[in-house]
Amino acid sequence: MDRILLSTLAYRSPEEVFPHVRSFADYTRYTDHLEEVRVHGDGNVGSVYDLVLSWWKLTYTARSKVTEITAPNSLQWRLTKDIDARGEWRVEPEPESAPADEPTASRIYFDAVYDPYSADRSSISLPRFVSLDWVVDRVEPRLLDEAETVVQRLVADIEGRRRDVELTIHEMP
Repeated sequence: MDRILLSTLAYRSPEEVFPHVRSFADYTRYTDHLEEVRVHGDGNVGSVYDLVLSWWKLTYTARSKVTEITAPNSLQWRLTKDIDARGEWRVEPEPESAPADEPTASRIYFDAVYDPYSADRSSISLPRFVSLDWVVDRVEPRLLDEAETVVQRLVADIEGRRRDVELTIHEMP
């Protein structure tokens, strides 16, 4: 299993941050590769999200299910088809890291554990002469760039303005 664990600071309280990380339907604004989110449920535990992803000549719909919510600190999820993956958005107060002109700060963690080779090869339509191994080899190095884009846009949404954000990489494959 591979793991991605990243974090960044948002200059807001966990109570202000959490609705943003919980709102999967808004994620299309944070990444260039997520084209659509179809919501099945009310956003609480048990809700399912179809995440329509597109990259290069590939389109894939991931199905993610919310497995646990402990507001305003944690939202856990898992993929329910094709790929073995699970993760958590975690928000922890970190007021000591706020700059002098901000009243508080929270650290936002994205933690995902996955097996890139667990993909059901029959569920992914690959172009002729393209193997799943080839795709994995090209996608994994791009995950960090994608994570930086998502974090930058998420923090801008939370704070209502764009700024340079620092992405802390705790663990990467």
